[in-house]
Amino acid sequence: MFEPLILHPNDNVAVVTERAVQGDDPLGLGVVLPAPVSAGHKIARVQIATGQPVVKFGQFIGTATADIKAGEHVHSQNCAFSNPAKDYAIGADLALAQQAIPNAAPLTFQGYARGDGRVGTRNYIALVATVNCSATVIKRAASELELSGLLDDYPDVDGVVALAHGTGCGMAASGRGYDILDRVLWGHATHPNVGAAIIVGLGCEVMQIARMKAQFGDMGTDRFHALTIQDTGGTRATIEAIKNHVRSILPSVNQSKRSPQPVSALRIGLQCGGSDGFSSITANPALGIASDLIVAQGGTAILSETPEVYGAEQLLLRRAASADVANKLIEQIEWWENYAQMNGGSLDNNPSPGNKQGGITTILEKSLGAVAKAGSTPLTAVYDYGQKVEAAGFVFMDTPGYDPVSATGQIAGGAQLVVFTTGRGSAFGSKPSPTIKVATSDQLFEKMPDDMDLNTGDVVSQGVGIADKGQEIFQHILAVASGQTTKSEALGLGDNEFVPWQIGAVM
Repeated sequence: MFEPLILHPNDNVAVVTERAVQGDDPLGLGVVLPAPVSAGHKIARVQIATGQPVVKFGQFIGTATADIKAGEHVHSQNCAFSNPAKDYAIGADLALAQQAIPNAAPLTFQGYARGDGRVGTRNYIALVATVNCSATVIKRAASELELSGLLDDYPDVDGVVALAHGTGCGMAASGRGYDILDRVLWGHATHPNVGAAIIVGLGCEVMQIARMKAQFGDMGTDRFHALTIQDTGGTRATIEAIKNHVRSILPSVNQSKRSPQPVSALRIGLQCGGSDGFSSITANPALGIASDLIVAQGGTAILSETPEVYGAEQLLLRRAASADVANKLIEQIEWWENYAQMNGGSLDNNPSPGNKQGGITTILEKSLGAVAKAGSTPLTAVYDYGQKVEAAGFVFMDTPGYDPVSATGQIAGGAQLVVFTTGRGSAFGSKPSPTIKVATSDQLFEKMPDDMDLNTGDVVSQGVGIADKGQEIFQHILAVASGQTTKSEALGLGDNEFVPWQIGAVM
């Protein structure tokens, strides 16, 4: 049996790396387990009295709700969330974070150069619905085009993606909810992974095409076409009009070719979902190394999921590049506290039941693991949901923790690729930006081989170094950015994961 992992000298818990059965003494303390403990779960290194902090990664993750004996399983039955202290030390680790940027010679990948200076990793034609009323026509048009075999003659076009959603009307015509949908739709229509876009409305909805174009100016209009069902003559006529326009633009979109492009052009979305007790030990810190390597090239790594950094935000604030950057993140954290309370919820509603089965007890524990994806470099900017990401380096975008909503915001902001770590297993994919899925354990990699692109379980099972795994993820990012197909792309995932964040009154 592998010895349990002690992640920091100050920890009063250790992590079991393989299933311990009844009667085992994993820590060699002469204390046997009265019941089995699954891999990824915690056991106490010392006695922890009721009310005392439970410490993992050298950080507070919860409070003991009962006396815990040395060698005893530590989980929901004896450890609970309590509000963390907010003794922020803004910028305290900034100098160390600046030193953490690796020295690296400039690298390139094979990408699509766009007229606005950005670079694509894919070359899609996007059909974007302004409102739920036009969802069917774009889905039907995309399906009929795919089934026709027309795209077979255009090998440099990755496909026609229908970006449909459930809102766009019955909403306030101003305010945060409207602004979010505005940014998401235009961000996808003019995304560097999109060679051309057709925006389709009903005609009378709140989310008007003309207003959206006026607000965002002429950015990307050389690749932009719009129509409404009411002006085109109804459902069937609109489907045919969409198909006809796609046929007319396919030759020009197909003319785009891959060429060597600097890695500094990459914007990478960092995601985790279906996390387990190994996420913070294998996949997330390995992705953190890859994030640092992207930053070293002048690229951008985008951390998100604000409810899933809650309780660990102090680690990000300690390497904030400025007080303004730090204050923006603090404002977002406070907004989420109020939002959860206003709706009768708690930010500790996350972790999910699956996370808890995998060994994660509180949101504080999950958050400390989640921020490991962001590596060690300075926090250079903080963005609102779906806002265009322009800064280089490690940045943060405010999003919910729900994976499809979070990734939709990152892609709207310009992420040309998403890296998604998972411990329990995920069937996630995304378009127009592909998703790389990284398994936290050998068991998951073997159990879901059609879904997992990379395995980091050998960090525990074979002692592979985190730095080596980070380099492997980084090289895989460059390969996928250059056109290598991901497992989720091969499965056709991504058509149902376009989920803009709906916030505000539905009227």
